[in-house]
Amino acid sequence: MRIDDQWRLLPICLALLLMATTSAQERRAKPPTFDATDTQGVFFPSLEEALRGQRPTWSSVRQSSQDAAEASVQPNNSVPSDDPNGAFGWNTILSAASIEDEVKRLKLHFDSVVTTPGAFNGGGFQDARLDLSILATLFAVIDEYSGDVRWKDQAATARDLIARTAFNCKAGSTQVYNEAKMRKADLQDLVAGSGLASRASDPETDWSMVVDRSPLMQYAEQLAEKLKSASRDVASAEQNAEHIRRNAQLLAMVGKVLTREGLDEADDPDYAALSLNMTRAAVAVAEAIDRGSYELGNEVGAVTQSCDACHEQYR
Repeated sequence: MRIDDQWRLLPICLALLLMATTSAQERRAKPPTFDATDTQGVFFPSLEEALRGQRPTWSSVRQSSQDAAEASVQPNNSVPSDDPNGAFGWNTILSAASIEDEVKRLKLHFDSVVTTPGAFNGGGFQDARLDLSILATLFAVIDEYSGDVRWKDQAATARDLIARTAFNCKAGSTQVYNEAKMRKADLQDLVAGSGLASRASDPETDWSMVVDRSPLMQYAEQLAEKLKSASRDVASAEQNAEHIRRNAQLLAMVGKVLTREGLDEADDPDYAALSLNMTRAAVAVAEAIDRGSYELGNEVGAVTQSCDACHEQYR
């Protein structure tokens, strides 16, 4: 080996020698030893003994989260019951102004649907059915409303006329189109203040003859989506406060209508509980707006959860 090579290896040898010396000098602490009696009464012997009852499942964890969200937006006891079925009274969840504004909005949309027989029969009858179904519902609510609200003296007549045409709009035809045109004229007379021609109407609301569950569910989905889009952040919620309040009140109304006698599965206690949860969650949104609270994440989230829970089991 040449001398140059020996000098090159010298640093490597010194480094190896230093590492060996350090390793030899290093002292490590011995692992501690425990007696089982030292920790007796402090730690459980096994995880199974630490858990009481059944082990939690993912579904139970999700349900607990949903219950917590609903509890965080549970409205106070200022929303009393005024009917034998124990549901909220119309005037406690829905203002007269919200009813009147929605009747006018739906009337304008219905006007745009009933234009020509071709457009109506080609699919417009479906939109007409939804508009008329909700209008019939609103007039049924007006008839039962305990406070002052516009069109109350003619609400029962409007309810029966509009509900009949809504049921007929399950399919498009020239006959149904002509009937829808008559309802278009009736609604114009109502909104203009001239009123409807007097005719006999049932003194009590037969909800089975007013509306089906399907259009109510469709309407509820629309309202819930509007709440979400209008409350994306605090600034949006404050800017859209009036729309949010009205849509929340209307959604609370739908939750109550779904439990009226005569509607599908209204006598199912689980179904009624889900509908009531939706009403409570929607009332909480409206109450938050009334308080000037525009951070609506929890409230609107509870509305979405209540709608999803209902749609998973019923349709």
